[in-house]
Amino acid sequence: MIASCFRSSLLPAALLLAAPLLAQPISIESLLDEMADRDRLARLPEPAYTCRQSSSYDRGTVAPEQPGWFANMDRSHFVRVEEHDGHREYVMLDETGPGAVVRVWATWHGPGGKNFSDGTLRVYLDGRPEPVIEGPISRIIDGGALLTGPLSEGVSPATPYGQRGHNLYLPIPYASHCKITYQTDVLVDPGAYKGEALYYQINYRTYPEGTPVTSFSRRQLGDLRSRINGTQLRLLSPRASAAAGAEAAALTGRLPAGETRTITLDGPGAIRELALNLDAANLPQALRSTVLEIDFDDEPGVWCPVGAFFGRGYRSAPHRTYYTEVARDGTMRSFWVMPFEQRCRIRLTNLSDQELDIVAGGVRVGPWQWDERSMHFQASWRQLTKVASFREGTTRPGEGAFDVNYVTVRGHGVYVGDTLAVFNGTDAWWGEGDEKIFVDGESFPSHVGTGTEDYYGYAWCRPEFFDSPFHAQPSGAGNFTPGLSVNSRYRALDAIPFERSIQFDMELWHWRNTMVNFAPAAFWYARPGASRNVAPDPKTAALPVALQRSDVVEVFHAPNALEGEDLKIISKTGGITENQMLSQFRWSNDAQLWWRSGAIGDRLEIEFPVAAAGRYRVVASLTKAVDYGIVETTINEGAPVRYDRFHPNVTNDALELGVFDLPAGANRLTVRIVGANEKAVKSHMFGLDYLQLLAP
Repeated sequence: MIASCFRSSLLPAALLLAAPLLAQPISIESLLDEMADRDRLARLPEPAYTCRQSSSYDRGTVAPEQPGWFANMDRSHFVRVEEHDGHREYVMLDETGPGAVVRVWATWHGPGGKNFSDGTLRVYLDGRPEPVIEGPISRIIDGGALLTGPLSEGVSPATPYGQRGHNLYLPIPYASHCKITYQTDVLVDPGAYKGEALYYQINYRTYPEGTPVTSFSRRQLGDLRSRINGTQLRLLSPRASAAAGAEAAALTGRLPAGETRTITLDGPGAIRELALNLDAANLPQALRSTVLEIDFDDEPGVWCPVGAFFGRGYRSAPHRTYYTEVARDGTMRSFWVMPFEQRCRIRLTNLSDQELDIVAGGVRVGPWQWDERSMHFQASWRQLTKVASFREGTTRPGEGAFDVNYVTVRGHGVYVGDTLAVFNGTDAWWGEGDEKIFVDGESFPSHVGTGTEDYYGYAWCRPEFFDSPFHAQPSGAGNFTPGLSVNSRYRALDAIPFERSIQFDMELWHWRNTMVNFAPAAFWYARPGASRNVAPDPKTAALPVALQRSDVVEVFHAPNALEGEDLKIISKTGGITENQMLSQFRWSNDAQLWWRSGAIGDRLEIEFPVAAAGRYRVVASLTKAVDYGIVETTINEGAPVRYDRFHPNVTNDALELGVFDLPAGANRLTVRIVGANEKAVKSHMFGLDYLQLLAP
């Protein structure tokens, strides 16, 4: 399946009709105005459009019933390859218009995983042979060749394994056709790390035939510089950009456990700003177990824990997007425009067993002219709690992946964003999964992604904080280690209209078989009468939040163990030591002290504490596997004891190191590599799970 299967020939019938006459054509100016106009999202788009995505997703992804549905080689796949004057151009997008490219994301690495790319990106419009944009991809997307600022921005630092996530939100309208290509002097390789690997996503709109569009030109960037800068300043100042509205109600005061506070607003009108700041003994629990409900015109609209609604999960740094912000004092604000014709009812319910204090909060409401295009704001939340990251009966990452449904909506509306909070149960990346978005009953999704972090604007699993108008990672603590990560993506020009339905799925594709809490909140607008498949779930919202790994994963702990990963290393003559965390081997605390890349003769000295002087039987749990060596262990100045740690499978056992008179305070375990079993892979590894000091 290639991107060309999403062409305008598959537009809904309503979009194939002649477009309405417009006072002004679609242009960079009109799209910039639309991007910063939150009111526009709350009405059905005019002119109507579809939003689709072309990406480098693994073309083995064909159908749910076929094995490649979770294929993960999501790089260097293209629509086709073209020959041009002796060089090759790899076609990333080839679409008939009228339309507009509204988001480009990319990242890359060179042969062997090296961090570089200066391949050439070209954008051809309306069948002209000369590109309107041409230059190194790293300069075009976010290197300043077109503009600087949040519309052209990289997030997360470059790493030895790959570049950052590169994002271009500058709209590129076209009257009849758009083709985007890539050229590199290094073989573009989809799977073997021999050449350059390019990962990309391109979101684009298609308008009804006959819609007037003024195509992009480089000259316009200079002519419109002040207008572009003005738009970017608005995007960076969400509160200042909010339309004026009067303070309609305050939310401050005590909210005892189990109680609800209700506010009713008369219409017509639109919520312009919603603010909230909570104080509680257990603030993370309050952020997850205080639920915001909003009904519009007697129809359900929002049901979401407040932390998820404001994009912070239940533990995150202060941050700001164009639709939400969390201030340094903890005040959370939402700038979604939420219209209603007759009435609006807002409820805050404290589902926890603690009393909390709403120290700041209020609702700002402005006027709204309700019409046949007006929509209600909607939000849902769900959590898969302590869910196995692999499907039952599978043991390998790709085989274990499965789709998590964020939400399925039936009705007429526009999808505008989502927030994902994940508590990861182990020290491995959880987010290889791709988004799959089905619009109006598509048999194959018109949006297929290249990785969860790519969908959210960054790359290479990086845990660093970032915020931007349309995407944010206020917490990445759980990306590589056990902990909470929170990712948000909000949509403006890349909002996805739907006439009958939308189904948003995200693969849960983890590198390890562990347990996670996986909690997406989804946001959309819909005409009255729409329905969704995610029901309110107060039981799950009231569950204790995960603050440490044992809240999600059941961890074995050997009694009275001195954990190897916690012991101090005094010295080593070679090799690399690190803490290794793997849940499948039943190490105590699911971790061990791992010594690798050592050679015969290398020595490792480890300090272990003794609380009271005495005679002890010392027991060590040592790992054995196909690439582990033969070692000698010595306690303080005692005699060495030899152990062969070869085994065809990874396992461990408790070994008697001997009985010793140990002084109080610091003692020393010395490990020396002396050889390898003839059947072993000669890597000479060593792993210490734990020590126990037992009565002789």
